[in-house]
Amino acid sequence: MKRLIIAVCAFALCVSAQAQRLRVGEHSSEMQVKYTIKGVSNENGKMVYLEDRLTSKVVDSTVVAKGKFAFKGQADKDAVLAITFDKDWRSWRTLFFNDGKTVSVNMNDSTLKGSPLNERLAYYNKEITGLSNRYYPEYKGKMMKKMFDEERESLLPAALIVEGQRRFGAKGLLSMLEEKPAYAEHPIVKQYEKTLKWMATGNYVVKSGKTDEQKAADKKAKDACIGQQFTDFEMADTLGNTHKLSEYVVDGHWLLVDFWASWCGPCRREMPNVVAAYEKFHAKGLEIVGVSLDGRKEPWVKAIATLNMPWTHLSDLKAWDSLVTKVYKINAIPDNLLIDPQGKIVARDLSGEELQAKLAEVFK
Repeated sequence: MKRLIIAVCAFALCVSAQAQRLRVGEHSSEMQVKYTIKGVSNENGKMVYLEDRLTSKVVDSTVVAKGKFAFKGQADKDAVLAITFDKDWRSWRTLFFNDGKTVSVNMNDSTLKGSPLNERLAYYNKEITGLSNRYYPEYKGKMMKKMFDEERESLLPAALIVEGQRRFGAKGLLSMLEEKPAYAEHPIVKQYEKTLKWMATGNYVVKSGKTDEQKAADKKAKDACIGQQFTDFEMADTLGNTHKLSEYVVDGHWLLVDFWASWCGPCRREMPNVVAAYEKFHAKGLEIVGVSLDGRKEPWVKAIATLNMPWTHLSDLKAWDSLVTKVYKINAIPDNLLIDPQGKIVARDLSGEELQAKLAEVFK
């Protein structure tokens, strides 16, 4: 009898431990559910992409034909997926949770039909991220508070957790997560919580709230380097070995200096586009050096592996106090410099199709 009791207890502990692992979002084949997405669009012939918001990776793509498109596949249960016409991080995305329910998307007006949770997410996503900035913070702030108050016991806020940080601040959002709302256990929130804790230390500066005049002045200062010779700097790679940027400015090769960080959502969303550019043009003479504004080594190195970035990586791990932010007037990321074989900066802040087009022009 004692052996039976012990065996039962051990089984219960095992099941409890497994449930705990699943609860905090570890990947498991048992967590995979099928998704069925039906879409309509007037953009015949245009590519449509399906992204996983946790990894910022494109998991599928198709073409609009006769006003329709569709996706079928399998992904983690409750993963936040996104549908977009453009892999550029600045483009509009229709978000939904992979809850096993069929999703119908109208890309002409950014509406969605599906489970009640996904229909509410579509509403808040459009109201919060779809309006022009002149409505922020009054209207957007009001909608953010409404969502976080009314959806406390649902997963919905996880899909817009970055917007939550902008509304409540890192410390404010952390205090909300300490109250253990349902969405706090979602993998996206768990991943972002590490960044929030770093932000709360004061070592992170959010670059926002600038007037149009200030933004124009920032852009002018950044663009002043175009047409000039690059400015050299020295930083360590992931193994601690020190390198100068000038090592990678080689006759016959073009160099893309990519400024990013593991905690930067837009950077992660743009990275598949940078990887695609490297795969397409590296053999023709393109080199990339990634310069991270991370403050800690572990997430930096992990992101490099997760995002499959096969080029050289440098960082002084000083976040916004990094040497390069002063040398190249960096006030927001992602950002980059395109340097020709003679060391002249010919373009800056290229992304999405613009990056691909510029490189195609260079290597034609």
